[in-house]
Amino acid sequence: MPLTWPPRSGPGSIGLVTDVLCTYRFGPPGPARVLAIHGLTGHGTRWETLFTDHLPDVAALAPDLLGHGRSSWDAPWTIDANVAALGALLDAEGGGPVVVAGHSFGGAIALNLAAARPDLVAGLVLLDPAVGLDGRWMREVAEDMYSSPDYTDREEARNEKVHGSWGEVAEAELDRELNEHLVDYPGGRVGWRISIPAMLCYWSELTRPAVMPRDGTRTTLVRATHTDPPYAGDDLIAALDAGLGDDFTLLEWDCDHMVPLARPAETAAVIRDHLG
Repeated sequence: MPLTWPPRSGPGSIGLVTDVLCTYRFGPPGPARVLAIHGLTGHGTRWETLFTDHLPDVAALAPDLLGHGRSSWDAPWTIDANVAALGALLDAEGGGPVVVAGHSFGGAIALNLAAARPDLVAGLVLLDPAVGLDGRWMREVAEDMYSSPDYTDREEARNEKVHGSWGEVAEAELDRELNEHLVDYPGGRVGWRISIPAMLCYWSELTRPAVMPRDGTRTTLVRATHTDPPYAGDDLIAALDAGLGDDFTLLEWDCDHMVPLARPAETAAVIRDHLG
């Protein structure tokens, strides 16, 4: 289902790179060197400040995942469907393998992309990845979203983020999030620019066991120490350490779950290090 819309103004540009993914491009012209994958309920423009302020010389792609933002909301809503769409996106880009940075759910997708299409992935930066999570926990999260998928107004939406994992994110960044991602829902309420049925399916996808990238895939995992229980569990870290050896690095940062928004300069430094 092709989607069309006016070009986006400002330092990032938007284009229909495949027939399902709305993708934002940051940095100079030329083939992308980084693919940035947002987390569940997010969108590609969450990466704008990181790339425009901290990595302005790096060409990057940041798509809205399926069921998110301005990408297709059609089923299926699975990790595998996103991997296939991202593979098609990078094939269409026609450049070499890229460093893949994935936050939360995006980290799970990044691992699966590296396993399915190792030819496309030069390295992984996993930012508090949500992988192999507890099924009861995900059921509770999905039930909460099902029972209350929207908000009375913008202020209620803001307060939920401020008093949740966005407490360390700059106020200007939170305003950008609300301006870009909060939309009017039927009945006078507001909510995020997401497909609720897709989100309910994706919570289950977060329980899938981790898949390992091929040997030699340089991988850095950042674990946010304020998240309890952790999204990046000990089993995932042990598996990556055992499978990758010296190609795996664990960093533990004193922050909450929204790592690339709360610590953009530090995140950019890790990405730049992977780019060499």
